[in-house]
Amino acid sequence: MTTQEIRWHGRGGQGVVTANEILAGAALLEGKYMKAFPEFGPERMGAPIRAFARISSEPIKVHSQVYFPDYVIVLDPTLIGNVDVLEGLKQDGVLVANYPDGTAKLKEVLKTDMKVYAVNATQIALETVGRPIANTAMLGALVKVSNIVKLESIESELRDKLGAKLSEKVVEKNVQSVERAYNEVGK
Repeated sequence: MTTQEIRWHGRGGQGVVTANEILAGAALLEGKYMKAFPEFGPERMGAPIRAFARISSEPIKVHSQVYFPDYVIVLDPTLIGNVDVLEGLKQDGVLVANYPDGTAKLKEVLKTDMKVYAVNATQIALETVGRPIANTAMLGALVKVSNIVKLESIESELRDKLGAKLSEKVVEKNVQSVERAYNEVGK
């Protein structure tokens, strides 16, 4: 495995940082090297934020933000068209977006022929978790299209990380969200 670089786009309060930390923890569970960190502007609820991760089978010596990601994950569909989510995405890279209108429409809106996947993560979150927080669903979608880590590793790390602060019932609803997005991405 070469180093895989991931850039997340979302808004403050949507769980971008938490999702990135769960991804990094899952990589660590698998014995991989990882670096994960957020980038904040003004730290306020609803402000656009980004988070970055590097996952590798070799030690990671790069400490900067991710400029040329292999994967871009968009949690908030309102960012599409307002933020250049394709910026720096490698030619063979993949964008995975929380987008309710499907992959074809997403490609049309982005005016791209790059590899793009849409998943209605907000709807999945509402139906599984009961709140429109799409971060765990987007983890499932990312794992499906990337194979960066195993689904089981994400679920284990999610249970560990969220279990420290949420009830078991809420944690299991988030696991359902991960699994459902994993199965629905790109359909």
